[in-house]
Amino acid sequence: MLFQVGGQGTRPTFFEMAAAQQLPASLRAALTYSIGVLALRRPFFHKVLDYEDEFFSLLMLVLETHSLRTTDASFSESLYGLRRRAVNVKVKKEDARSVSGDGIQHRGLEKHQKVLSVAFLVVLPYFKSKLHSIYNKEREARLQASLWGDDNEGFNDAEIYDVRGDSVVPTRTLGVETSVRARVMKKFQKLVGSCYPWLHASSEGLSFAYQLLYLLDATGFYSLGLQVIGVHVCRGTGQELMDTSSRISKIRSHERERLRGPPWLKAIQGGLLTCLYTMLDYAQTGLIAAVFFFKMMEWWYQSAEERMSAPTVYPPPPPPPPPKVAKEGIPLPSNRTICPLCSEKRANPSVVTVSGFVFCYTCIFKYISQYKRCPITLMPANVDHIRRLFHDM
Repeated sequence: MLFQVGGQGTRPTFFEMAAAQQLPASLRAALTYSIGVLALRRPFFHKVLDYEDEFFSLLMLVLETHSLRTTDASFSESLYGLRRRAVNVKVKKEDARSVSGDGIQHRGLEKHQKVLSVAFLVVLPYFKSKLHSIYNKEREARLQASLWGDDNEGFNDAEIYDVRGDSVVPTRTLGVETSVRARVMKKFQKLVGSCYPWLHASSEGLSFAYQLLYLLDATGFYSLGLQVIGVHVCRGTGQELMDTSSRISKIRSHERERLRGPPWLKAIQGGLLTCLYTMLDYAQTGLIAAVFFFKMMEWWYQSAEERMSAPTVYPPPPPPPPPKVAKEGIPLPSNRTICPLCSEKRANPSVVTVSGFVFCYTCIFKYISQYKRCPITLMPANVDHIRRLFHDM
């Protein structure tokens, strides 16, 4: 079976579809990099970076809606001269003239297909990005729990102890019962952490399968979303590409004619529409220029950094050896989350600075107050050498 690598016919090649699919990711990287540079001088832009997913989704919602309305193609597809066409498999004999070479009749997009296209192009990627960020946070929390134990008592829940004779008495309790909303969010994060890898693997597997079948010319749909909508991506004819500007002008003039109200209100509304359309046109041109500029600068600085840093890169120094355990000291448990003194899971983990070993705060406070030494290395220590470990869960 021969692969389609040429530019003949109305069916786009695999490389054209792949380039159109990767363009939004490159556009997002370019915008994030540009805003990050601006944020170094204008701290206000840090708020934009904090809500990066929302701002980029809103931008793409405007661009995709405008592009589908005027050109029957997504923003990236229209730049490659591609158009979306609805698939009509049931073809009558009298409609044979409009049938393509693969036996499938194509027609213009309907309204619900444009809405579904926006959902697959904007809404689903937004939710996928949010689930990915939640999964990363949950994975970091599990990693910290494996290193420090499932510590339900954080710094806010810790108890402050005071020495009275030979006993340690809690002076105040800062723990507050977790709210219902926090519990629901925690359960939701755990559910996402368990299910997201399977959902991501299934999504990537389906995407790879459709792309492989499209490359082998076994299907006309490049992705599952296109098949659900019932849309083929085709090359725009020369006449369609030439008529795009006139079509946009007709749509805009028709919208101006639909304006209602007194003449002065129509003039204001028409001016606002003209400004909006001008901003959209400049936005499309500027975003594409930003993508190419970002790619060029990424290649330029990456190659320059490799040339400058290659001769002076040295391996990191080895870590220092761990402190030696005294023969008369308390042995270390095999589980790193267990306190060597009480042989239970650590609560309020605290480290002895002279040795670096971690214990429960209550246990090590009692021991050092009585024996003035580290229980494992037997090195001299006092309560001033106890440091609590704080980490986000």
